[in-house]
Amino acid sequence: MSTALYTSPKLDGFRMPAEHEEQEQVWMAWPTREDNWRENGKHAQAEFVAVATAIAQATDVTFIVDAQHYDQARLALPSQIRILEIPSDDCWMRDIGATYVVNDKGERRANSWQFNAWGGDLDGLYDSWEQDNAVAEKMSAITGDFVYKAPFILEGGSIHVDGEGTLFTTEECLLHPSRNPELSKEDIEDFLKVYLNVTKIIWLKQGLYNDETNGHIDNIMHVIRPGVVALTYCDDPSDPQYAISQDAFNVLSKTSDAKGRMLEIIKLPMPGPLFVSEEEAKNLAESPYMNRHVGERLAASYANFLISNNRVVFPLLDERTDDQAKHILQMAFPNHNVVGVATRNILLGGGNIHCITQQVPRKYSTKIV
Repeated sequence: MSTALYTSPKLDGFRMPAEHEEQEQVWMAWPTREDNWRENGKHAQAEFVAVATAIAQATDVTFIVDAQHYDQARLALPSQIRILEIPSDDCWMRDIGATYVVNDKGERRANSWQFNAWGGDLDGLYDSWEQDNAVAEKMSAITGDFVYKAPFILEGGSIHVDGEGTLFTTEECLLHPSRNPELSKEDIEDFLKVYLNVTKIIWLKQGLYNDETNGHIDNIMHVIRPGVVALTYCDDPSDPQYAISQDAFNVLSKTSDAKGRMLEIIKLPMPGPLFVSEEEAKNLAESPYMNRHVGERLAASYANFLISNNRVVFPLLDERTDDQAKHILQMAFPNHNVVGVATRNILLGGGNIHCITQQVPRKYSTKIV
């Protein structure tokens, strides 16, 4: 097991590196939950394999899977992708995996957040999450890093950082009564500053419309690099996403980051809107927590991509806007290979590429001075 630390990243001089900094590996988890993934997960599994294969062209990939499905995953995944027998309750590695921090001496440590399935007894998406809550410490033991056990509930998808002191999040998620109702906004800011060593927190009011994670930041915006962000933008005033995106744009355009820079905002088109089809609502195990209804709007966003070393892997969601999204991302990342992967079935489960991945940074800092 990893060794628990009783200090904090800020006290010890560690910071959370940005996603555009160099990575050692990316972790994912095998999708099998039958109340979230139709037909025993076979459609989602094929897309997880495609995402992992795209990432593996630039970065080593590690999968976790339970004993029952180990052989299935090994057969489906390319041989160069490592598979470890570690159980989880579902497969959202961004939220259940460790969030790593580094220092300028070439050292790395990990944060293990508390996890309650996006809402616990109030509005969680399943009723047992003990295996998920144990993943981060097991992950940090495998990567060989000491771990800080953070004393509050947080999902990795609810935060973005620029690596230079700025953190982005949403009030909808972090101030939701199902997370840390005993903590004030100021208390939460203090915890974020202590465990991620950031100095400025930029709050958007809401995340993407109908996002069942209570509005994770990674489904509406992404940090491209320090001073530059990408935002899901809606041009249709009749769409419920319109007001959300307008408000987010206004906040971001009027706020400076930790270094005093005004932000450049790159507008990403909004796919769809997309809805659950009759066929996609079939062959799911019944659940009182996760119900997939015909006609339900999906929280689809091109912002839910992963930066991994010299590669950007983004979701292909709508043939009407996919090419436009790729062009915008390629312009934003001129030195990266921008690769699209079809992820409709991952979206049906409630997230996308960023949600199902968690990067492990290299053990040396590449902080831009």
